[in-house]
Amino acid sequence: MGVKRIAVIIEEIGQSYQSAILSGIAAGAAEFDLNIAAFVSFSGEMNNPRHEIGELNIFSLTDFTCFDGAILLTNTLSCQKAVNDIIEKIKLAGIPTVSIDKDIPCFYHIGIDNKTAMRSITEHMINTHGYRDFAYISGPPENSESSDRLAAFCSVLGENGLDISEEAIYYGDFRAPSGKAAVEHFIEYLPNMPRAIICANDVMAAAAITALRAHGLRVPDDVAVTGFDNTYNSHNYQVELTSVERPLTMSGRLACKLLNEHFKGIPQQRNVILNMSARFTESCGCCHNVLSDVTTLKELNFRNYSNFESVQSYMAVLNRMSTQLEACNNFNDYIATLKRNAVEIHPDEFYFCLCDNWDSELALDRSTAKNGAEPGIPTTYTEEVTVPIAYVNGEFMDCGRIKSKDIFPAAAKTGETGKFYFVTPLHFGERCLGYMAIRSSRIPLQNIMFETFCINICNSLENLRKLMCLEYAVDRLVNLYTKDTFSGIYNRNGFVQATEDIYRKCMEKQRDIMLMFIDLDGLKIINDTYGHDIGDRAICNIADVLRDSCTGGEIFCRFGGDEFIVFGADYTEQMAQQLTERIEANIARINSSGENPFVLSASLGCTIAKPKKGEDIFYFVTEADNVMYAEKRKKKQSRHLKKL
Repeated sequence: MGVKRIAVIIEEIGQSYQSAILSGIAAGAAEFDLNIAAFVSFSGEMNNPRHEIGELNIFSLTDFTCFDGAILLTNTLSCQKAVNDIIEKIKLAGIPTVSIDKDIPCFYHIGIDNKTAMRSITEHMINTHGYRDFAYISGPPENSESSDRLAAFCSVLGENGLDISEEAIYYGDFRAPSGKAAVEHFIEYLPNMPRAIICANDVMAAAAITALRAHGLRVPDDVAVTGFDNTYNSHNYQVELTSVERPLTMSGRLACKLLNEHFKGIPQQRNVILNMSARFTESCGCCHNVLSDVTTLKELNFRNYSNFESVQSYMAVLNRMSTQLEACNNFNDYIATLKRNAVEIHPDEFYFCLCDNWDSELALDRSTAKNGAEPGIPTTYTEEVTVPIAYVNGEFMDCGRIKSKDIFPAAAKTGETGKFYFVTPLHFGERCLGYMAIRSSRIPLQNIMFETFCINICNSLENLRKLMCLEYAVDRLVNLYTKDTFSGIYNRNGFVQATEDIYRKCMEKQRDIMLMFIDLDGLKIINDTYGHDIGDRAICNIADVLRDSCTGGEIFCRFGGDEFIVFGADYTEQMAQQLTERIEANIARINSSGENPFVLSASLGCTIAKPKKGEDIFYFVTEADNVMYAEKRKKKQSRHLKKL
């Protein structure tokens, strides 16, 4: 059957809900010999629309036709358009898909009975504790789980003759800041604080408890609080939280099992509803605290200290990486520095993939801008990407270029099964730079530390890009100042800069210099006869002649109009004669090629002298010019032009 590749779509993996499900998926992948690529965005809490565009763009990288199946946690995504696009792409790919918690027609579904679970919590608060005054902290109204839980809560209140005002329902986003904001909202808009606050998940409940205590309110003495999901052991809240225990880890493993049995042709039930149970403890007033046991408290203290120590260690690694990357001033230095840091976090595999246009100033095709992005900024992944870093089982590999839809280079095909990768975007704002893929690391990947790791790399890469663009812009400005934009050779400014140090040393040590003045013959006749485009070609021909003739380190420029000058140090009369002969030979070669409708001709004059103090280089330009005009007067005044 071969190893099956499964794409996982998820956002905000640092949350306990997502982390528990991912742990189950990882266990299922190992059990059923599946390889997982989890496409991850961190777009929920930044309050930066441009950042969100860049994060959500990772889902456009996923070519589901390259995968055998998919597992979706679309209820974690903050952008409905992204969800719709993902669902449409999966349907077109025709691969078996499991949706966890959100029931999507045509896909397998693993969920829970949210309404029954919330009913049990609410009924307990009314019937057991006698609470009659409630507030509710909800998830997003468009989230099906959120709306089911709120509907069940309101239904129980109605059955018990209780009302709730609009101000007593706060719509959050399942994240901690929502819990704090909800408490502040209730304090400001409700005449009195409610006796109980029911929360749609544990994370918002924990933040609400912290906010209540900051206002001098005790839980549960002044305000009782309940959560949902039972992720208490992951967070160690200030009071043991009444919640709904749900098998999150089991959901992840079961998703892998459903796909594995589908691949084997075993008929599957499309809709699987898992059992759950309410857990009534300290925060609702039941005062059943499992942490009262001395042994458990010791274990908790040890775990808290271990977590603190780990955070300190990881932050030191991340801070060191950030400062080292910020100090890089060229691409090779940046990649070498990132390689050193990649080794330090000990991944099993690490791939750093850059779009072809990652270092561009602006995209050439303005039609690529989307989703409100600034026109001209590349916001899509290029068809191919370069892989400057590929680290596999302790060794760096040379992977060159790959197709972006393949995600991983050939080096990733190690024959192992049960592999679990996180694939995250490289971007700055909406600008798409590339992506990273990482498998296993000492930095916890289902943790806020991993988000910090990703942000640090993105920011440092953008700083490098801007530095490279700035250097490029400076080079362009220098070229505009020193180069003749028409012929591509030095202009007068460039000539002065290029000869300044050499001329000064020749003056100090009384070394000979040579100045040659060259004037294109008959440019006005060429322009009048054939037009200025052909006249321009004649000027460029002389520039090409000088490139081919000045092979001994001479410095030359277009002095202006149809005039050119050449400078050479430590020159002799014989060297000047040889240079003149090379120039004349190259002019003859152009004429013999028949490429022009005119005969290319130029008058030359040169001077050789030891420069004295007070004589600048233009003194010798004038001397050479006078010699050139003397030679020009000897020539016939008529020009023999070829017929068209």
